[in-house]
Amino acid sequence: MKKVYPDAAAALAGIVKDGMTIMAGGFGLCGIPDKLIEAIRDSGAKNLTFISNNAGVDGAGLGILLETKQIKKMISSYVGENKLFAEQYLSGQLELEFNPQGTLAERIRAGGAGIPAFFTKTGVGTLIAEGKEEREFDGERYIMERGLFADISIVHAWKGDTEGNLVYRKTARNFNPMMASASRMTIAQVEHLVPAGEIDPDHMHTPGIFVKRIVHVANPVKRIEQRTVRKRETV
Repeated sequence: MKKVYPDAAAALAGIVKDGMTIMAGGFGLCGIPDKLIEAIRDSGAKNLTFISNNAGVDGAGLGILLETKQIKKMISSYVGENKLFAEQYLSGQLELEFNPQGTLAERIRAGGAGIPAFFTKTGVGTLIAEGKEEREFDGERYIMERGLFADISIVHAWKGDTEGNLVYRKTARNFNPMMASASRMTIAQVEHLVPAGEIDPDHMHTPGIFVKRIVHVANPVKRIEQRTVRKRETV
C-alpha cells in the first residue's frame, strides 16, 4: 500500500470532516505537525475537537485554527501561551477539558493500548476529580480517568521510511509516539524520508503498522516560544 503523499493537502483529502476528534503531537512548538495543521485549516472543517498538550501560540501551531474558529473543544494540559485561546474560552466560544500533564499522557497511551479507563491519585480532592468515579486501593484514594482515542492523529517525526516506520528526535519525542497509536488513522509529516529498510529496527519509535499516510516536509521552520538569552557582558 502506497503511504507517501505529495503534500499535506493530498494526505488529508477525503479524511478531515466536521466534528472530528484529532490528536496533534508536539510540546509547545517543538515537534508539531505544522504543515498538516495548515492543511486542516485550508480544508475548512469545523467543530473540531483537538487533543493536544497545548494550543500552540498566537499565529502558530493550533493557534491558526483558533483564528479561523475551527476548533470547538480542546483536551489539553497547558494553554498559557495563547491569548486568543484565553479570549475564546472566557467568552464561551471554546470548550476546554483540562488535564494534569501526566494524566493527559497516560490517557492517550491507554487509548492506544485499548485500555478504556484507569485510576490515578493525581487530582484527588481537587476540581479535577469532580464528577469522576473514586475508589480506594491499599488505603489510598484514586480517581478514574478515561482513555483517549481519536478519529485521526497528526504527528511530526525527524525520520521516517516509506513504510511509515518513524524516529523522533529529542524533545519532539514527546506526545507524538503515543498519539501515533491512539487513533483510527495516523498521518505523519517527516523531515527525512528514506527507503524502507534503511532504519535499524532497534531505532524505530513508531512501527509502520500504525501509520497510514506520510508527507515529506524537508527543513521545517522550528520556532521557539520563549527565547531566553544571557545579557551580553561588557568588558
